[in-house]
Amino acid sequence: MTRKLVMLLALAVLVTGAVFAQDLRIDFQYNVAAADPANNQFTFRGPIRYMAAQRDQFDVTTGASQKQSTWLFMPYLTDVRGTQAFPNGLRGLFLFAVSSDDLRVADNFQATRAANGVITVQYVHRGIAYRLVSDNQGRFVLPNGQFQRRVIGHIAAGAPQVISRDFSSDGTAATVNWAAVWNPATRSGQPTAPGSTVRTGELVNDVAAADALFSWRGQLQGSLERNILRISGGLDVVGR
Repeated sequence: MTRKLVMLLALAVLVTGAVFAQDLRIDFQYNVAAADPANNQFTFRGPIRYMAAQRDQFDVTTGASQKQSTWLFMPYLTDVRGTQAFPNGLRGLFLFAVSSDDLRVADNFQATRAANGVITVQYVHRGIAYRLVSDNQGRFVLPNGQFQRRVIGHIAAGAPQVISRDFSSDGTAATVNWAAVWNPATRSGQPTAPGSTVRTGELVNDVAAADALFSWRGQLQGSLERNILRISGGLDVVGR
């Protein structure tokens, strides 16, 4: 049975309602400032049997995640029609823990904690910028917390990201102007580079679609201390 078929069957089970009483448990740890493959980890357990991973980490030998959480988590992202049910930026954040540290640098990963306790995570992956913002107690709230995304560039095969000069002074991810990215007044609909068919996008909410068959509800507790970002908690699946 192919992975795609397994995932489709799992999604079908998820939206029947038979498992709605169960939740998705998440535990994540990531060093936001340096390579730390021995301690970075992503753990999750959900209502779909076998679609789980215990302390998944980056495999320095194969260059992939040790326990395949990259695809095992995918059934929780969309409904059976492929409609978004989970913040893409949050899912992308989890994958940093099971990736090479090169990704942190290439995607200009940023994580800060303000004096009022608000944690902000932002990065740009494959030309799409993502931002996740907690409340002042460090909690990331679903389904309608502050999760945003915006198309600001593109990526060519075997090449670094190309970022629109509207958002980067030299067209690279390293110099992204985050204030411009998250300003809804910054123009959109422009080619990301001369000759590119990809155009910059408007600022949009990165949350479950209104017509998704299910969404996730709950809060994930975050903390950021000494460059270690931790996120943990449980989410309930809610049918619509």
